[in-house]
Amino acid sequence: MRFGIKTAPQHTDWNDMLDVWRGADDIDLFESAWNFDHFYPILGMDPHGPCLEGWTMLAAMAQATRRIRIGCLVTGIVYRHPAVLANMAATVDIVSDGRLELGVGAGWNEEECGAYGIELGSLRERFDRFDEAVEVIVSLLTKQTTTFEGTWFQLDEAWCEPKPVQRPHPPIVIGGTGERRTLRTAARWAQHWNFPGGTVDAWQHKRDVLHEHCAAIGRDPKEITTSVHLRLSPETDVGALAEDAARWRDAGMDLGIVTLPPPHRASVLEPVAQALRPLAG
Repeated sequence: MRFGIKTAPQHTDWNDMLDVWRGADDIDLFESAWNFDHFYPILGMDPHGPCLEGWTMLAAMAQATRRIRIGCLVTGIVYRHPAVLANMAATVDIVSDGRLELGVGAGWNEEECGAYGIELGSLRERFDRFDEAVEVIVSLLTKQTTTFEGTWFQLDEAWCEPKPVQRPHPPIVIGGTGERRTLRTAARWAQHWNFPGGTVDAWQHKRDVLHEHCAAIGRDPKEITTSVHLRLSPETDVGALAEDAARWRDAGMDLGIVTLPPPHRASVLEPVAQALRPLAG
């Protein structure tokens, strides 16, 4: 099993998060570092508290780190036109020298969308828009020009230059568990599927559905990394975290992403790494 870390940029201090990402960059066990894409705090925290913007943070972390892969888990397509996001992704991949993981999702947060006047839409509309957006992003990152006529997006001989360092494009990371839409889109486009949370049995069922979608289009599911959040809370010690990780490893999970609660402190990284290192491989 491989490991990464995640810091939600909410109710925290920039310098503290910077210390955590730089600290993880120096510990070879951690292969990736992640944030999220929200404008209001979530996960039961005061939604009117501070929350740093995810992609601006990624660009800064690209310069602050040298080895670790970086990504937003995941970017809400609803917040940015996919052509804009494609240019952002190409830029961050260049700035990071090819270390970007391009996480995308359909979006779900009604509170912040309502406050900002962003049209979230029905579930069907969200996923119709999401399918079009992923196709647009991949095309812009891989083709010289893109012309696209969709319901949600229209592009006319559109350019995205320069192209990212990673070819054909940075790995597409799709998070979610919807069997009819999310997992079908992941089977078509993703190099990495994130299971946001739940039981091992639930993940194994969703993985089987993903494999069925892969079979339907003739794709090898081994091409898709699977990941899960390993939650470290103030009430959880590193021994319990390692036990949880061992269950996922034994079930066949590829990547465990340790979510670190605020206040963020780099001092937690070494104990976590020591607890997880016997499971790495």
